[in-house]
Amino acid sequence: MEQILGKTIRDLVREDHRAAAVFEKYSIDFCCKGDKPLDTACTERGVDPLPVLQELTQLKGTADRERFRPDEWDLDALADFIVNNHHRYVSRAVPVISAHVDKVLSVHGKNHPELSDIAAHFHMVADELTHHMYKEENVLFPYIKSLVAAARDGRVANAPPFGTIRRPIQMMESDHRSAGDAISSIRNASNGFSLPADACETYRVTYRELEDFERDLHQHIHLENNILFPKAIDLEDTLLSYV
Repeated sequence: MEQILGKTIRDLVREDHRAAAVFEKYSIDFCCKGDKPLDTACTERGVDPLPVLQELTQLKGTADRERFRPDEWDLDALADFIVNNHHRYVSRAVPVISAHVDKVLSVHGKNHPELSDIAAHFHMVADELTHHMYKEENVLFPYIKSLVAAARDGRVANAPPFGTIRRPIQMMESDHRSAGDAISSIRNASNGFSLPADACETYRVTYRELEDFERDLHQHIHLENNILFPKAIDLEDTLLSYV
């Protein structure tokens, strides 16, 4: 167990994606702040590490027939997975959730002023992610795919117009931190998506949608920050070293 305590949150999720659900349960950030050891993360959240360790240990003894191991995928396949799953989910979910948060605010805002903050934070993160995904799909991901193609063909990679992949990655990671902070503010304002006694059905649906959105965002950021981006930097370094 001490061995697990010393591992970073990022590495534990890389080893077994099911660990993400455990960290979600205890509100431990495995995406933007996944570089912290488990014991440090538990201390910062005020969480007893023992039940977390027990649940993580149970995972190791549980067979998973179809293990999801994106850390073993080729980078072009991982980029496509992110677009086809997470980007498409965001594109579908944003207009629906936006309409719902606005409706709930208009009906219940007088009695629940926190709804104004929730709506503002969601609209902000929705706008940021829309621009973020456009930059990834039209600039960063095509360049990553060109690196993969060069490596497969044994060719020398051309330096990109932005100099190094580190620059757009730094911008994407900054976007991730901003989005993570916004969704965290929504969770705090909603008291962990706890429904008030007078919540109508739309209110209930909206909180479920927001919680789903948060879960998807954490997975999305994890795949990019902890797997795709570091490997893309390493690949570029290897290929450009031959220039």
